[in-house]
Amino acid sequence: MGSKREHRAPATVEIGLPADCRMAAQTALLADLLVALDAPATQLDGRAVERVDTAALQLLTLFRREALSRGCAVSWRGASATLREAADTLGLAKALDLPAAMPA
Repeated sequence: MGSKREHRAPATVEIGLPADCRMAAQTALLADLLVALDAPATQLDGRAVERVDTAALQLLTLFRREALSRGCAVSWRGASATLREAADTLGLAKALDLPAAMPA
C-alpha cells in the first residue's frame, strides 16, 4: 500500500525583498505576501534592498498588521540601511519591527 502524503504549508515562509523594492515593479512581492498570510510564520529578508518607496513600506506595514491579527509570526532576517532609513523617515520602523542595525 502506498503511503498517504499530507500537503501542508511550510511552517515559515521566507520572502526576500528585491534590491529595487518600489511598488511600481512589485507584483511578485504582493503575490508572495498574500500567500504568506496563510502561513503560521513569515521571515522577511530586507538585506538586499537598495531602493524603496513609501508605497512598498506601507504594503509591508499592512502585511505585518494583517499577519499578526491572524496570529501569524512575522520576523526579519535583516534589513539594509536604506530600508531602515526610509522606514525611520516615514515613522514606520516601529510598526515594521525592523531589526537593529548591525555594527560595522
